[in-house]
Amino acid sequence: VQLQAYGVGLVQAGGSLRLSCAASGRTFVGMGWFRQAPGKEREFVAGIGWRGDRTYYADSVKGRFTIVRDKAKNTVYLQMNSLKPEDTAVYYCAEKIGEPAVRAAMYPYWGQGTEVTVSS
Repeated sequence: VQLQAYGVGLVQAGGSLRLSCAASGRTFVGMGWFRQAPGKEREFVAGIGWRGDRTYYADSVKGRFTIVRDKAKNTVYLQMNSLKPEDTAVYYCAEKIGEPAVRAAMYPYWGQGTEVTVSS
């Protein structure tokens, strides 16, 4: 089952955007959000454990982004506030068995990516 990420957005700096990821329905999976800006490597943004009670954030987004898991809807959200131009990237959600990880290579399942552009 393919992950589906939603929330294409063009927003001004300081604005907010929420991304959604329809998860596969696999059990005991950690979810992660990653992003990749042009010319840069894919980087970890946020992660959440399969129970939804453990969350992890990159330092660059801590305090601005929030990852939430709605198990009833089988969906993971990334609420992005106080957006900055440097947040511009294609955002991906990903799944792995067990707790989320920082390394993208640890995730076997990926969504197709959704583009976020933050204008200054």
